[in-house]
Amino acid sequence: MAQEKEEEKEEADMLIPGPDYLASGVHIGTQQKTGDMKRFIYQARPDGLYLLDIEIMDARLRVAAKFLANYEPSSILVVSAREYGHHPVNMFAKVTGAKSIAGRFIPGTLTNPGCDYFTEPSILVLTDPMTDAQALKEGVDTGIPVVALCDTNNSTTDVDFIIPTNNKGRKALATVYWLLARELLRERHRKEGGKDEEFIFNYTVDDFEAEI
Repeated sequence: MAQEKEEEKEEADMLIPGPDYLASGVHIGTQQKTGDMKRFIYQARPDGLYLLDIEIMDARLRVAAKFLANYEPSSILVVSAREYGHHPVNMFAKVTGAKSIAGRFIPGTLTNPGCDYFTEPSILVLTDPMTDAQALKEGVDTGIPVVALCDTNNSTTDVDFIIPTNNKGRKALATVYWLLARELLRERHRKEGGKDEEFIFNYTVDDFEAEI
């Protein structure tokens, strides 16, 4: 009985119930793992896929939200070259007031003032440091902090804060960006002196999910 109560407490302490995390596939990695991501891996499945630890993921989403809440909304730039990330990053930007770049990242966007798309964010959020490599490079060149969703096969060199997650799945990306947006707005609400019980977030995971 005591063990059951402890498990219920742990479940209640998570941003969403563990089964909901698992149903979204946020924990399902690839068949490759890097040394950088080894510490976030829970186990390997018989089919060779590595599984990420949802408790670590949950904790890091909270930290990322608190960190992002320190920035002016429009100074946050969220990027996704990956197709299933296009709608989630655009929704994140819409809901939080951040800026988004979905699709091809034009070289010089962060480093060339003469570029039509030039912008000067204070912090960068990447969907995948591998597919968003150009944005990562320019973020490093300009010296701004980089937060990135990282899968088991990612190198995390030059990433300042890692959110370990499946960064390829449609449902997984929707879930992570939905949670990050919700918790970021909750943190802003707290900073303004609001109480948690008064916080309202009217979006669902489905609102953040890309169409097939």
